[in-house]
Amino acid sequence: MAVTAVVGANWGDEGKGKIIDALAAESDYVVRFQGGSNAGHTVINGYGKFALHLLPSGVFHPAVGNVIGPGVALDVEVLQAELQMLAERGVPAPKLHISDRAQIVLPVHRLLDGLEEERLGSKSFGSTRRGIAPFYADKYLKLGIQTAELADGRALQGRLQQLLDQKNVLLAHLYGQQPIDPAAWAEGLAEQGQWLAPYLCDTTELLRKAWSGGANILLEGQLGALRDPDHGIYPFSTSSSTLAGYAPVGAGLPPYAISSVTAVIKAYSSCVGAGPFVGELLGSEGDELRRRGGDAGEYGATTGRPRRMGWFDAVATRYGCMIQGATQTALTNLDVLGYLDEIPVCTAYKLATGEITEQFPATARLAGAEPIMQNLPGWKCDISTVKEYADLPEEAKQYVDFVEKSTGVPVSMVSVGPRREQLIHR
Repeated sequence: MAVTAVVGANWGDEGKGKIIDALAAESDYVVRFQGGSNAGHTVINGYGKFALHLLPSGVFHPAVGNVIGPGVALDVEVLQAELQMLAERGVPAPKLHISDRAQIVLPVHRLLDGLEEERLGSKSFGSTRRGIAPFYADKYLKLGIQTAELADGRALQGRLQQLLDQKNVLLAHLYGQQPIDPAAWAEGLAEQGQWLAPYLCDTTELLRKAWSGGANILLEGQLGALRDPDHGIYPFSTSSSTLAGYAPVGAGLPPYAISSVTAVIKAYSSCVGAGPFVGELLGSEGDELRRRGGDAGEYGATTGRPRRMGWFDAVATRYGCMIQGATQTALTNLDVLGYLDEIPVCTAYKLATGEITEQFPATARLAGAEPIMQNLPGWKCDISTVKEYADLPEEAKQYVDFVEKSTGVPVSMVSVGPRREQLIHR
């Protein structure tokens, strides 16, 4: 019996999809426990290359149960498109279970997300405009719509009216938009409810029984520790907790069920979206790293935006592993660094006050911070075909040792390429 949370140690984009896809082969269930369609997990396997936004990354294993838990922001249109995409590309229909307590992203959430980003202009938070912040705002205002409510048309229209009474005031008086009639949505939501019905169940009961029966369960996090609204670079964060500590809540398992936490770390830094990013590489260095990164360069799986690039940041990564409660880490994209004679790494920050710190500070203290760097020797060769850790160049093993010592957490997996088979277990 094992429940493992796989979460990001940094800003997201660490390569969690690949790690989940590889580990899912030995799992009974893979569970999405938070977030929505605002971030993507890239998976490359025998079927091809896929960017998943809502579906758990276990969908490529026919025997694995894939669960969308009550903590997820469920965009039904995105989910439908993803399942259709899998079918068109020859992937067998996955075993999918959706919580009847999960709440749905509505068109007004996406509309308000886009309008607010436009209103903020240069002061925007870099939203993907997928409606996530307005969705979670409604959830905690107790205005959200649960999947189970879609079956009762009359009650649903009343709940929509309650939600739109507030939204229509904003649309008219803040954004200069026409009000929305809840009746105009009722039919479409009823159709979504009918489509969802075969997948809906009490996933909390499902997972509790599976866990009690000794099943292996993977809990799949979205984004990374530094995007957490409580512990990350707020307000440049997402709107749900990205931490393993939230995983039992968003999945419906007891907190003591989690037996291990794998924090995924990229061998360099990248992020999509606004906010402080100490050590960001601008100019040709960043362009070169972005071009070489991953299977087709470093671009957001959801937005297609070029990722902001940087070298490995020991300060941010150590903090991310700490707040994730990592028991081990998975280091991805090590092969990308094979073009460098020397590999710069960030070991500390010099704050605007002149203070030198190895601790990751609150957002307000990050303004004007500069990275303190050191160089590690490069290995100057292609390591993408290496199967055993012992066969890596000594310089590559030194780099892994540096990451391990910097975070204080053992590196249990090293990825040397985008495919499942390019994963070295230590």
